[in-house]
Amino acid sequence: MNRSGPASLVLALAALVSACSSAGPSPFPVGAPAYDVIPESAGVDQDDIIRAGDRLTIRVFGEPELSGEAYVVDSSGYLQVPLVGEVIAAGQTPRQFSAELARRLSNRYVRDASVTVAITDRPLATYTVEGSVTSPGTYPISGSTTLLTALAQAKSPNNVAKLDDILVLRTIDGKKAGGRFNLNDIRRGRAADPQILAGDTIVVINSATKSAWRDFLSAVPLLNLFTILRN
Repeated sequence: MNRSGPASLVLALAALVSACSSAGPSPFPVGAPAYDVIPESAGVDQDDIIRAGDRLTIRVFGEPELSGEAYVVDSSGYLQVPLVGEVIAAGQTPRQFSAELARRLSNRYVRDASVTVAITDRPLATYTVEGSVTSPGTYPISGSTTLLTALAQAKSPNNVAKLDDILVLRTIDGKKAGGRFNLNDIRRGRAADPQILAGDTIVVINSATKSAWRDFLSAVPLLNLFTILRN
């Protein structure tokens, strides 16, 4: 009996799996270093943190030309302030940002500058889930959103997701950062559940082996793969 057909299919599957799993390693940290970038808890109320898209009111005492109500934080988290120039605002509280502006102004332009900052308007805060989940998309965020609740909102990873390597991307000080997390360990309580912040992107990687095997089985009926040898 000619068995070259099934054998060649198995070899093709092996080649496919090998090719799919040959991608280079992720540049983002895993384990404890990942929690240094994406902490278990941000430690402050997220409603008090300046975000990209926020409109700020800035008052500089005695300097009306530096004061205004229409300062808008750009998509990278920066703000243009007269005399100060471009300065990172996202990720700071209004009190922290006012202290930074006062420091910069006092160093060069305004003696003992007194600055107040307030968030006066902000767009709907969201995060994004991409990759191997049932319902990828953008979702509204709350102060209690964690990786587990974010994935539950996206109706959980699908059956070809790589659960031991979930990627969380975040912009910190205008630069892209990220960490890799083992969802199985988090579900079992062996690892902390990191907090998700506005603007984060969660990427659930496709497991190359699972995906290749599922696609292979859907394309090739099992009864055509295995044959009975007869004398």
